[in-house]
Amino acid sequence: MRAVVIERFGEPKDVLTTAERPVPEPGPGEVRLALILSPIHNHDLAIVRGVYGYRPELPAIPGSEAVARVDAVGPEVGDLLVGQRVTVSGAQNVWAEYFVVPAGQVIPLPDAVSDETAAQLLAMPLSALMLIEDLELSSGDWLAINAANGAVGRLVNVFARQRGLNVLNLVRGPASVAALRELGYEPVLDTESEGWRDQVEAATSGAPIRRAVDQVGGRAAAAELALLAPGGQLISFGALSGQPLSLDPGALIFKQVVIKGFWGAKRIEEIGAEHRGRLIRELIGHAAGGTLRLDIEAAYPLEAAADAAVATETPGRAAKVALRGQPA
Repeated sequence: MRAVVIERFGEPKDVLTTAERPVPEPGPGEVRLALILSPIHNHDLAIVRGVYGYRPELPAIPGSEAVARVDAVGPEVGDLLVGQRVTVSGAQNVWAEYFVVPAGQVIPLPDAVSDETAAQLLAMPLSALMLIEDLELSSGDWLAINAANGAVGRLVNVFARQRGLNVLNLVRGPASVAALRELGYEPVLDTESEGWRDQVEAATSGAPIRRAVDQVGGRAAAAELALLAPGGQLISFGALSGQPLSLDPGALIFKQVVIKGFWGAKRIEEIGAEHRGRLIRELIGHAAGGTLRLDIEAAYPLEAAADAAVATETPGRAAKVALRGQPA
């Protein structure tokens, strides 16, 4: 089978190659899946670079989420059928024509959920949904999020509004402002425009901002800290800038702000199977009902994984870039 392989950690454009690998065989409690679509997430590229929370043994096949079809089932798997379309997240070795996962990670899908949405239904949406719950806000409360035009920012808007929460969206550049406004995600402020902080009070009608979600790091985190009400929380969700948090100790001390980190892969282990199942059912319901739609901007063949990685990190995308396996 064809598989995307890294022999060393480094820049994705330099280290992502394609090789022939044996088709894996499912063991007890496992299923073999035939890849349909797999999104390229920021954490996938961080793994390729060797800078994520764990490092796979090399050589490695990257990829962690996909929509696929059940191709074979191992012993002791009684509730999945060959040919079923499923989604899976938190997996390994996904960027290949075939990959093996524990049967317990596989979620069957209704036909009403498109391949594009199914491919990215769990990782980012589930993280965003867990994040919203972790914020412990009440209806009417305000939160701020930067990089709001990205996948997580848009999902936070969807789930926050379903819970009656208000979101102050912070983006960079007029194109990102226009994209969010087209979706109806107001208010939106361009942090590259002069005097944007003076617009915050009018945007929130003077209400306190109790939580701020930082996906950028660097000085962007300091800008969000300055917006927080006393006793608020700053949640570090990502580091798109590649820079460490740069914070004003005065604002931190005198506002008595709490800074927390959020790692979806760890939180999903902590919440337990029952809670996790409830959240997944909620996501599938939203996707099947059309209130949660996740597009794919471009799908590349496995042989073009390096080009797909470059496209993923090229500014101006409106949706995810994916790798494609076999037709649905």
